[in-house]
Amino acid sequence: MSSTQVVLGIDIGGTNTAFGLVDEKGKCYLNDQIQTDRHSSVESFLIKLFEAFNLQFEQIKDDFELIGIGLGAPSANYFKGTIDNPTNFSWGYVDIVKLIQTQYALPVVVTNDANAAAIGELKYGAAKGLNNFIEITLGTGLGSGIVVNGSLFHGHDGFAGELGHMIIEDKGRICNCGRRGCLETYVSANGIRRTVFELLSIYSVESCLRDYSYNSLTSKLIYEAALKNDEIAKMAFERTAEKLGKALANYVVLLNPEAIVLFGGLALAGDQILGPLNHHFENSLLNLYKGKVKILLSSLMEYKNAAILGAAAIIWEEIHKKSRDLQMQVIT
Repeated sequence: MSSTQVVLGIDIGGTNTAFGLVDEKGKCYLNDQIQTDRHSSVESFLIKLFEAFNLQFEQIKDDFELIGIGLGAPSANYFKGTIDNPTNFSWGYVDIVKLIQTQYALPVVVTNDANAAAIGELKYGAAKGLNNFIEITLGTGLGSGIVVNGSLFHGHDGFAGELGHMIIEDKGRICNCGRRGCLETYVSANGIRRTVFELLSIYSVESCLRDYSYNSLTSKLIYEAALKNDEIAKMAFERTAEKLGKALANYVVLLNPEAIVLFGGLALAGDQILGPLNHHFENSLLNLYKGKVKILLSSLMEYKNAAILGAAAIIWEEIHKKSRDLQMQVIT
């Protein structure tokens, strides 16, 4: 009986790193995660990661053929195979592909975590059939992946799409990147927490959110409070949606996408953010684009392994690309 070809998808997040085995059709056979230690060395992190993976893979390896590894990571450079001074990590410049290939003699590809989400959406999710769209990842920070004519847009040296670091407020909130007023300081899980505490300091209205410290408050708790019509929570979502709506309207002017897909924890708030977001987005759009650009929720968010699917989709795309290139060489 032949073994099933699979790739290892790895999503390096600010809190957790998820990994899993995925076949070409998107079926996930292994799904787990470890805590991301952002302050340890990348070498010790990789040892911990692959120890966790190998412990499980040893039990099932006779049934599978591992043919590649795909990574989604912050500040990743697809062209160089590196992670370049990630904002929320202490890793500095890391040749991540080279480090992994010292342990696995396989094709390895790394790209920005938002790019990974975009390819996952294109291959398996809400963007199937779309050629031009933007993927917005709303997690600890804010990332974006751009697909143009059916392919990821990387830019000149691999860093296109850093929408989270678009400055939207002059002398605004301090960002981990060292600048002030970046979009992700307002629109992200951390951003909405900061908004809540600003609102609590300004308004004297009753709110269940006053019972939480900054470190204990989560975007999920804010969402649950909004469902109960907590005034501070609803105001926080309204302000978050306004900032994001205006930023996305500016992005549309540059890229003219068919759709914008929202992915990540904050997007799970559904109508609490989608309702006001659609309002502010349409109001901010140039007339030329009004009514033409859909805002969609990712169809992958219901899957526990959504981030893994995105990372796996990258390496499947690379494997297919190399196969096509070889076929063209044979033909010519």
